[in-house]
Amino acid sequence: MKAVYISKPGGPEALEVREVPSPVPGTGEVLIDVVAAGLNRADVQQRKGHYPPPAGASEIPGLEVSGRIAGFGPGVAKPFSVGDKVVALLAGGGYAEQVAVPAGQVLRVPDGVDLVTAASLPEVAATVYSNLIMTAQLQPGETVLIHGATGGIGTMAIQLAKAFGAVVAATAGSAEKVGTAKAFLGADIAINYAEEDFPESLRAQNGGKGADVILDVVGAKYLTKNLDALADYGRLVVIGLQGGTKGELDLGKLLSKRAAIIATALRPRPVEEKTVIMDAVREAVWPLLSDGRIRPLVAKTFPLGQVGAAHRYFDSGDHVGKILLVM
Repeated sequence: MKAVYISKPGGPEALEVREVPSPVPGTGEVLIDVVAAGLNRADVQQRKGHYPPPAGASEIPGLEVSGRIAGFGPGVAKPFSVGDKVVALLAGGGYAEQVAVPAGQVLRVPDGVDLVTAASLPEVAATVYSNLIMTAQLQPGETVLIHGATGGIGTMAIQLAKAFGAVVAATAGSAEKVGTAKAFLGADIAINYAEEDFPESLRAQNGGKGADVILDVVGAKYLTKNLDALADYGRLVVIGLQGGTKGELDLGKLLSKRAAIIATALRPRPVEEKTVIMDAVREAVWPLLSDGRIRPLVAKTFPLGQVGAAHRYFDSGDHVGKILLVM
């Protein structure tokens, strides 16, 4: 099969398409003929040498795919059939024509979503639902602040939080993206972080109240401002480190707000945890996609052979929604 490898850490030019042996599904795994794969920030970090795959995972980048079931390893209990249209959450291996993945991390494509577009869903749906709902316990009527409004995580998080009855605030870096966050995605409050102080703007547009939950992909660069933006008993959930890994924390302010800071990563979790998350996604998120309350947003698709161009487009930051590789 054809698959993408990273020749050495670096820019998009480090990505090479190679002919390699097809995977063989092990116990409890299904084999999928991949139709499309989603690009994620983790892929870029792996390409740069900053985020190696977990022990035992494929060196091929790619954390989510859509496709058709091609075969089974021994001991698969889920009622799948060859040819079923599915999506899968991966620890690696998605930039390839086939993947072998634990059956618990595989779901049928939600009704009303085409097979290519479906590749945009598993990683972001699992990340957003597990963090906003399962970890932060976001409640109807609470205010959630979502950074990176128009990226893959942001576009899902805004819509999911709205569907769960939250007041949604989001940040973006241009007037166009702020407009998209409100007009297309349904954010109640959208803040241009390049022109506004987001904690101050949030309170000004939210009746003086901060955020009960913050979903943060930036990390250290935003730590002080995120703490400022939190409401009393707020929960800051850090899921990305685009702005660095080390920051100064005012513990006095954290104590005075009775607030919490939580950091999570989906990729290295064991199969058992990912299975629980994917089961929850199927029950809670798939119906919202089927009835149109959440709409997948795909910025652009690229053939596998143009993986370098896809990464250059991702690195530009110009995209709104997900970027996909099509086999």
